[in-house]
Amino acid sequence: MIGDLRLEHPILNGSGTFDAIAARRAFGDALLERFPFSAFVSKTITPEPRAGNPPPRLYETPAGLINSIGLPNKGLEGFLAEDLPQLAELPVPLIVSVMATSHDGFARLVRAVGERPEVAAIELNVSCPNVDSGLIVGERPEETLSLLEAVRPLTERPLIVKLTPNVADPGSVARAAEAGGATAVSLINTLKAHAIHRGTGARWLGGGGGGLSGAAIRQIALEQVRQVAAAVEIPAIGMGGVESGADALALLDAGAVAVAVGTASFRDPLAGERVRSELVDELARRHPKDAGDGLGRPDSEPAASTST
Repeated sequence: MIGDLRLEHPILNGSGTFDAIAARRAFGDALLERFPFSAFVSKTITPEPRAGNPPPRLYETPAGLINSIGLPNKGLEGFLAEDLPQLAELPVPLIVSVMATSHDGFARLVRAVGERPEVAAIELNVSCPNVDSGLIVGERPEETLSLLEAVRPLTERPLIVKLTPNVADPGSVARAAEAGGATAVSLINTLKAHAIHRGTGARWLGGGGGGLSGAAIRQIALEQVRQVAAAVEIPAIGMGGVESGADALALLDAGAVAVAVGTASFRDPLAGERVRSELVDELARRHPKDAGDGLGRPDSEPAASTST
C-alpha cells in the first residue's frame, strides 16, 4: 500500500525507462496481458512542451549508462490530450511524474493531473532548480517542504516525492517531504556524471553533464534507501541498478516497500517481468512456506525460464 494505491506485487518501472505506448505498438494487446509492472510511472511531464537536449544523449560506462535526455515531452496539455487516454488503457494503476521550475508550475501540473480519474498517484520529480531561489528543490529540505506545502492541498491523490542522491543527507530531505504531506518517497534518481570524447577530450553529451544509472549506482541506492527508510514513517520505493530478483530483494531488505526497474529495461524490454519472477524464486529460497505471497509469478513464464 502506498496511500490508497494498492500494488499486486512490488515491481514498478522507473519514470522514462519504459515507453508503454511504443511497447504496445510493437507488441499489441499481448503487452496488456503480460504487463510486467504493478503500476506504471509515466515519463516526466512539464507545464510546456520540451524538445529535450541535443544529441548525443547517451554514454555507456562499464557498469552503467549516463543519460542527458533532457525530459522531452508534449507538455501538460499534449499529455492530457494524447498520452493519457492511451496510458489509461494499461491494466495497472497509473502514476504520473511531473516537474516544474516554480511552485506555480508544479501547482498547475498537480491540479490538472490530480483531477483526472485515470490517474492513481502523482510523482513529484524535484531534481530541477526553483527559478525563484536558484536552488535544486530536492537538494534542500526547506525547498522540498515549501513545495509540498504549496501542492499538497491541491489534490487528494497520493504524492510520491522522487529524491535526488546528490545530497549529503537524503534522510533530511525525505523528512521534509513527509512533513509537507508526501504519501511516499522514491529513490534514487541518477547521480550527476560527465562524459568526454576519448579522442579529443571534448565533452561528449550534447547537454553537457548527465545522470548515471545502472549497476554502477546499486550500492549507493542500497545505502540511501536504508537511510531514508529509517528516517521516515511513509513508504519508500527503491530503485537504482536493479537487474535481478536478488537486486530487488536487497532493496526490500533495506526498507523499500516496492522496487522500480529502470536502466535494465533499455537492454531487455522484459526485464521487469524477469525481475519479478526471479524475486519469487529468491523469496522461495528464503521462506519456502510463504514465498510469492503478494507477488505471483507471471502465468505464462514457468519457473525454469528465470535462470540467466
